Amino acid sequence: MSAAAPAYRTGPILAVLLLAGASFALSQTMVLPALPVLSEELDADPAATSWLLTAYLLTASVATPIIGKLGDLHGKGRVMFYVLLTFSAGSVLCALADTIGLVIAGRAIQGVAGGVFPLSFGIIRDTFPRERVAGAIGMQSAIFGIGGGIGLPLSGIIVDHGDVSLLFWLGLVALPAAVLALRVIPPSATIPHARVDWPGALLLSAALVSLLLGVTEAEDWGWTSAPTVILVAGGAALLLLWVRFEMGRPEPLVDIALLRRRAVAATNLCGFLVGFAMFSSFLLIPQFVQAPEGTGYGFDLTVTQAGLVLVPSALVQLAAGPVAGMLGTRLGFRITLAIGAGLAAISFTLLAFVHSSPVDFLVAGAFLGAGISFAFASMANLIVAAVPPTVVGVATGINTITRTVGGAFGSAAAVAILSSATIAGSPLPTEGAYTAAFVMSACGSLLALAAALLTPPRTASGPGAAVAAAPAGAR
Repeated sequence: MSAAAPAYRTGPILAVLLLAGASFALSQTMVLPALPVLSEELDADPAATSWLLTAYLLTASVATPIIGKLGDLHGKGRVMFYVLLTFSAGSVLCALADTIGLVIAGRAIQGVAGGVFPLSFGIIRDTFPRERVAGAIGMQSAIFGIGGGIGLPLSGIIVDHGDVSLLFWLGLVALPAAVLALRVIPPSATIPHARVDWPGALLLSAALVSLLLGVTEAEDWGWTSAPTVILVAGGAALLLLWVRFEMGRPEPLVDIALLRRRAVAATNLCGFLVGFAMFSSFLLIPQFVQAPEGTGYGFDLTVTQAGLVLVPSALVQLAAGPVAGMLGTRLGFRITLAIGAGLAAISFTLLAFVHSSPVDFLVAGAFLGAGISFAFASMANLIVAAVPPTVVGVATGINTITRTVGGAFGSAAAVAILSSATIAGSPLPTEGAYTAAFVMSACGSLLALAAALLTPPRTASGPGAAVAAAPAGAR
C-alpha cells in the first residue's frame, strides 16, 4: 500500500485471510489418518482411497496459478469469496457422499482453495502499511503449519472417537470466511479488458497433472514402468512446451521474463527443494513413531498420539512466522530463507542420528517448524517484493506450485527408500531405511540453503519497496 492509499482496518482483513488459509491447510492433511476407515466405510480398495489425496493435490496445483491470475485481473477479495464458496460446496459433497467416486469428486472441488494463498499475499500487499507487510505475510505463510501439526492429531481424535464425516464438515469454517471476505476486504485494482490466457492455463494444467500423477503413483506402478515414465517425461515435455508457448502470447498467463529474474528463479528453485525436504516429514515422522516397539525403533503410538508429536512443530511455526517477517525486513529475506533451510537441515540431521525417544522428535520438530516458517515466509516476501503489483497473485501461485511439486517428489522418494529395505517377514521398514530417508531430507535442506544464497542480497529497491511502488489506486 502506498503512502497515498487510504488506511484500512488490517486486523479484520488478516483474521479473514488466516481463517481462509486454515480451512485449506486443515483439509489438506486431516484426511490422512482417516484413509483406512474411509476405505472400509465406502467399501473401496486402498488404491481408490488414495485418490482422496491425489485428486486434492492435482486440483490445488492446477487451480493455484489460475486463481492467482484471476485475482490479479478481477479483484482479489471477490475471487476469494467464490473460491471459499466452491471449497465449502466440495466439503458438503464429501460429507454427504456414500460412494468413493463422489468423495473423490468433492476432494477435487476442495482443492480449488489452493488459490487462497496467492490471493492472500496480494491482498496483504495491497492493503497493509509497508512496514507491516512482511510480518503479515509471514503469519499467513505459517498457517501451513496448522495442517500437519494440528490437523493430524485432530483427525486422529475424530477417527478414534467420532464420525469420520466430521472431517469434511469442518471445512465449512470457510463459509464465514467467504462472507467476511466480501465485507472486510476492500476492492482491489482490476485490469480493464484483460483476459486469462486459457490455452496457456490448459497447457500448464496438463503438464502439472501429468507430472504429479506420475510421481504420486510411481510407487504403485513402479518407477521404471511405462505409465510412470510416460507421465513424468510427458509432463516435463509439456512444461517446456508451455514455456515456449507463453513467450509468444500477447497476454500470457505468466510472463516468462518475470520468472527468469534472479530473485524469482532462485526463490522458485529453493521452493522446490524446500518442498522436497520438508513435506516428507508429514510421512516419515508419524509412521516412525507409530511403528511397533518390536521393530527395535518404534514407539507403538496411536494415530492421535502420533499427531500430537507434530504439535510443537506447528506451534513453533505459528510463532516464528511473524518473527521471520520482522527479521527479513532488517537482514534481508535471503538471509532468513537460508536460516530456515539451515534449521530444517539441523532437524533432519538430528532425526537421522538421534531418534530413540519421542522427546527427540519433539526437539527436532521444533527446529523443523521454525525452519518451515522462516522458509515459507521468506519465499513469499521475496516474490512479493520482486514482481509488479499486477502479477503478485500468479507469481506467488507459481512459487506455491514449485513447493507442491517438490513435496510430491520428496514424499515419493521417501516412500521408495522405506519400501526398499524392510524387516524380514514384515512390510515394515528397517531403522536404517528411516535413517537414509532423514539423511535425504537433510541433504535436500542443504541444497535449499545453497539455492537461497543464489537470491540477490536485496531486490532492486530493497525488501518491501515494491509495495510502496504500487499505484495509489491499487487497493
